[in-house]
Amino acid sequence: MKKTRILFLCTGNSCRSQMAEGWARALKSEELDVASAGIVRHGMNPRAVQAMAEAGVDISGQSSKTIDDLPSLDFDWIITLCGHANESCPMVFGPAKRLHVGFDDPPALAAGAVTEEEAMAPYRRVRDEIKQFIEGLPESLSA
Repeated sequence: MKKTRILFLCTGNSCRSQMAEGWARALKSEELDVASAGIVRHGMNPRAVQAMAEAGVDISGQSSKTIDDLPSLDFDWIITLCGHANESCPMVFGPAKRLHVGFDDPPALAAGAVTEEEAMAPYRRVRDEIKQFIEGLPESLSA
């Protein structure tokens, strides 16, 4: 069975797209071949790494990269996870279909947090929302 190849694209490839890649590898590795990238490289967000570790998924070995860093752009789907990436997604030639599924930006939501626990709350919520989305793949893509 041919795996569905998906690129998760976000602005900085530091949080949401990394979480999506991690969940897809953990939950759907037999069905999906995934990568993540950003319009720019922001580095891995430590709170995103922590939130995923709390859920039993280690993304600490993943790295922040741009679409230009990928060895191949031969994807079936490019899924943008934030509005900026959706609006700024570079033209990708080939058969890839595009889908936008927006999730809130945890770093922006955590910016005014007073405690670390308060700062982690949006990361955990978005992590769980992304997990729910990934659980529906690849079936939801053909709907």
